[in-house]
Amino acid sequence: MKNYSKIALSVLFISSAAFTSCSNDNDSPEPVVKASIYERLGGTKMVADPDNSGQMIEQGRLSFRKVVNSTIGLIVADIQSNAAGNLQAHFAPLLAETGTTQSTNIAKLSDNLTDFFSFNTGGTNAVNTYSGLSMSAAHNPATNPRMGTKSSNADYTKFEGYVGAAANANGVASNTELYTDIVAVLESLRTPIVQK
Repeated sequence: MKNYSKIALSVLFISSAAFTSCSNDNDSPEPVVKASIYERLGGTKMVADPDNSGQMIEQGRLSFRKVVNSTIGLIVADIQSNAAGNLQAHFAPLLAETGTTQSTNIAKLSDNLTDFFSFNTGGTNAVNTYSGLSMSAAHNPATNPRMGTKSSNADYTKFEGYVGAAANANGVASNTELYTDIVAVLESLRTPIVQK
């Protein structure tokens, strides 16, 4: 009888431990997987491309392209007005190009930046591939003749400000988690880009 009681007690103990263990698993919330930046900017939903009549574009890619184009516009406007701290020295080779060559190469810059940010923030479709230079090589005039000079921390902070203003102008408010996550991506690129 004593053996029976010990066995019953052991089974009861093991069962309660297993039940408690299962119960704890059910009480634990599933880890929440945050959507990628690309998804939060519209993801793979297809929308009409406002710049290419009759064509469709992923909403996430369009959102990035709008921010990239606005950023380029802000940089060029500051250079043209000779604003303090503008990035003219960096973009001098590109801006020295004339006519359709300049327009074509600015469009290529926009496409490359859109590719880079779309690919690196969750854009998984083939349209979002980046095959350009590494960030270090792209921002070094010795390996990229279209880069006028190396960047300092102040230059990069100025660039982040342009991107922030462009994001704001395109519907991403500064006080949001999405904005903070975009800034975190930019900050992760500071080390390979800042080279002086």
